[in-house]
Amino acid sequence: MSDDNHKWESLSVEEVAELMSDLHVPWWIAGGWAIDLFLGHQTRAHGDTDVLIRRDDQLEVQKYLAGWDLYKTQQPGLKPWMTGEFQSRPFDDIWCRRTPESPWAFQLMLLDTDGDRWFFKRDSSIQEPLDELGLNTSTGIPYMRPEIQLLYKAKPQIPAKDQSDFDLVVPYMSQKALAWLLRNLEKRFSDDHLWIIILREMKANLINPSG
Repeated sequence: MSDDNHKWESLSVEEVAELMSDLHVPWWIAGGWAIDLFLGHQTRAHGDTDVLIRRDDQLEVQKYLAGWDLYKTQQPGLKPWMTGEFQSRPFDDIWCRRTPESPWAFQLMLLDTDGDRWFFKRDSSIQEPLDELGLNTSTGIPYMRPEIQLLYKAKPQIPAKDQSDFDLVVPYMSQKALAWLLRNLEKRFSDDHLWIIILREMKANLINPSG
């Protein structure tokens, strides 16, 4: 099978949790599934399942997944992730499947950290304590906080699926989380960014409620 095969049959969040249950380094569900885990139900179809790990833990995770077929997404195309090969910045995505004949099952994403803090890959001035990166479901599945996931999703032109995630989750986020997101969006984008406009309007309505 070609290493450029892009067929996916993603593991469910629960299957990922079972797979990772004996892994002794931190991990979090990321991407659109992180938004859905916060909301407590699935809101849309997901093309894959993203699993976030610390960059510094990647070789331990590689050893844990011994026997899986692992590829780094170093463009152009996919290339095998060789045993003991440390992925440095800016490369931060690894596709995982059980065998070369299998569809892809999930994606590893590498998080940059410095000691007990994580930092945002597009602006290292945005950083927070690592132990505040995620939340857990009632069954103990770890996932990225929605405000942090939305920051990663924020782009000058917002894809429809990411706009949907924003629209669905923002009404359920705390004022602290919304303030954090707004503050860090303002670091990265101009005042006409749609999410900045929406969050500023929400903030203004909270300070000066009508009626």
